[in-house]
Amino acid sequence: MPSLPFQRALVIVNPIAGRGRAERAARELAAALEREGVAVELFATSRKGDARDRAARIGPELERLVVVGGDGTVSEVLEGLTRHELPILILPMGTANVMGLDLRLPRGAAGALEVLRTGRLQALDVARVNGRSLSFLVTGAGLDALIVRELERVRRGPISKWTWVLAGLRVFLRYREPRLQVELDGAPVEGRFGFVLFSNVIHYGGSRVLSRERKLDDGLFEAYLFTGCSRLGLVGHALRALFGGFPSARCERRRARRMRVRAEEPVPFQVDGDFGGETPLEIEVLAQGFTLLVP
Repeated sequence: MPSLPFQRALVIVNPIAGRGRAERAARELAAALEREGVAVELFATSRKGDARDRAARIGPELERLVVVGGDGTVSEVLEGLTRHELPILILPMGTANVMGLDLRLPRGAAGALEVLRTGRLQALDVARVNGRSLSFLVTGAGLDALIVRELERVRRGPISKWTWVLAGLRVFLRYREPRLQVELDGAPVEGRFGFVLFSNVIHYGGSRVLSRERKLDDGLFEAYLFTGCSRLGLVGHALRALFGGFPSARCERRRARRMRVRAEEPVPFQVDGDFGGETPLEIEVLAQGFTLLVP
């Protein structure tokens, strides 16, 4: 078996991710790397912002970065990291693990070690939201953001997929269809939309429902523009997600570098599963992305 092609690595782990499985996997991986002669630092977060702050302190000597946790931990790391060329391996241990699903990343230390040994580099586009937050998965305005806001309102400790379902039911019972105006790359899009996504992924809501034609590194995100978003219309969209995916007759897909969303009444938006605020929303793909290690 070939030796590892690097000598210094940092493992950042959210120890509560995966109900403790993340910490066990991170320790197992760090021990395996040390047996291979790699100098390893294992850094466990203890509060929000720790992963971002540690990533910001990464120096030029580091050769590999492993992030063990959920999408939120990965997002923090990308927010702090200034070395865009540094290869990053994600060991998915959260609730959604969207990028892990998209790239079929291993969920154990042994599989992660193999990717570190033989994996290939994959460029990753990222986008800036309202000049502040970073998005590497999907930003949405409308229904999903209403659910995220509700979830954050009632959240107490770890969440599960059932937590999301219950939050969605509460939102659905008091839901009113928004009327969103959209611009893509500076050009207004004709019509009014009840729900929009700006996405760099295939999986959404835990399932592979978005277009397989997306490219992680083409400098563009995929804009999904939904019409017919009454309560009954949402049921139709949900059935389409189960049996066909998007785009569809009531969901147009376009590629763009920049999207602006406005509404007469403020509409919530979410950024990679976290509540981001209310419209107006502006999101733009950045000229420089990051580098992932993938199987």
